[in-house]
Amino acid sequence: MITKRAFLRGTALAVAAAPFASAAFGATPEVFTNGGQAIRGYDPVAYFKEGKPVRGSDAHTHMWKGAEWRFASEANRAAFAANPEAYAPQYGGYCAWAVAEGYTASIDPDAWKIVDDKLYLNYSRGVQRRWERDIPGNISRGNANWPAVLN
Repeated sequence: MITKRAFLRGTALAVAAAPFASAAFGATPEVFTNGGQAIRGYDPVAYFKEGKPVRGSDAHTHMWKGAEWRFASEANRAAFAANPEAYAPQYGGYCAWAVAEGYTASIDPDAWKIVDDKLYLNYSRGVQRRWERDIPGNISRGNANWPAVLN
């Protein structure tokens, strides 16, 4: 049985430790990965060059921001390596709708849109349709929330 005194001491320790909890457990990573692979292993350059999601290959990879990025070709890998910000999805590849709403969520590589030469991904096609109802407003809110939503 826990005494009132032991309970209060434990509560006081928990409150005192709270500011350090995120440091101990780590904040959400800057790039959404699935098994260490950004965009669930899809090629970010292909969205721009082919206009569709294309699965990357383990023969063409590049490490950036702690994630492995996969590419369908060496040319796409080289283009990304030369300028990753031009091809990497916004908000670290987390769902654009979720970031606009103030949290992070995984993505479906088939739920995507390029707006003003930037790639945005969403959790699902249904969520993407919701995000598309107000793209400028959602991007504005997402930009305001990013990267604070990682904490």
